[in-house]
Amino acid sequence: MSRIALVTGAASGIGRALSHALALRGDTVVVADINEAGANQVAEEINRLGVGKASGVPLDVTSPEQVAGAVDLVTRDHGRLDLLVNNAGIGAGGPVEALTLADWDRVIDVNLRGVINGVHAAYPVMLGQGHGHILNTASLSGLAPSPFLTPYSATKHAVVGLTLSLRTEAALRGVRVSVLCPGVVDTPLIDANDARSRDLLVKSAGRPYPADRLAQDVLRGIDSNRAIIVAPMTAQLVWWLFRASPGLAMRRSSSIVRRLAAQARERA
Repeated sequence: MSRIALVTGAASGIGRALSHALALRGDTVVVADINEAGANQVAEEINRLGVGKASGVPLDVTSPEQVAGAVDLVTRDHGRLDLLVNNAGIGAGGPVEALTLADWDRVIDVNLRGVINGVHAAYPVMLGQGHGHILNTASLSGLAPSPFLTPYSATKHAVVGLTLSLRTEAALRGVRVSVLCPGVVDTPLIDANDARSRDLLVKSAGRPYPADRLAQDVLRGIDSNRAIIVAPMTAQLVWWLFRASPGLAMRRSSSIVRRLAAQARERA
């Protein structure tokens, strides 16, 4: 049976790739993004495939009213909501002392409150149905330290905690909850001007992973109801190292930071 899915932050990157992958399985996808033109474009791409169906909707995940409206729209048009992907997210890179409170607020509002708004709107609907799956996009940065991405890492750790706590409650009510923690993915998430953040991510978790390959990993994780979906293999190794030896992982991260700082001094 095909699913009815709502994917936020779906105009590009992971959200776009996952929307395509869901549709190719015959699912109906509501492509939601603050970039309305981008959401509509992705929906048109999907509909041209002739497999599955898609529609685009504008959505600012920081607005509880808009998120609730999107969930209401899906359930009104399709009669149910089988899968919610809280994927919208932004990055703020740089040393902590260079960040403003506005930088922190923006990341918290999108990356954490956006997920909370999605859960708050969709979870009661799924409880009423007696089924459903919520997938929250976090990051490897939510499982291990990410210097120069501290606000981003803080919100992603919070998303992991939110997901795992909710999962234990929801399992008793027939609703599944998972968290996606990818390593470096080939998306426009990180500000292109922040070379240190990009360099640190690549050095710690490997070369950028294609979003379409990650989407296939995600589908397998959803199908098997995995609690934490970590991909690619390089990200799994970083996660394993941090769990096996937190001290060694922290020293490795500090070493990378020192090298990047030395390189920055040499370029100055």
